[in-house]
Amino acid sequence: MKVTVLFFGILKDIVESNSIELEIQNDTHVNSLKAQLLKDYVKLNTFSNFSIAVNEEYVTTDCVLYDNDVVALIPPVSGG
Repeated sequence: MKVTVLFFGILKDIVESNSIELEIQNDTHVNSLKAQLLKDYVKLNTFSNFSIAVNEEYVTTDCVLYDNDVVALIPPVSGG
């Protein structure tokens, strides 16, 4: 099955793209996808506490992904 991963902020700069499409196995959880992304893009480990949204809703890492889901990786926000 296929998912689209969107990258925002500094994460977009690290991956050098604002989105990628990935083929994943059925019953893949967000934590597995995150682990794969951290392996494929080692520099993401610097910002590994990013938030994750699936289909525009924040989720926990135990969320199961489905075909054509859109996964957004959102870096920590700071400022005043």
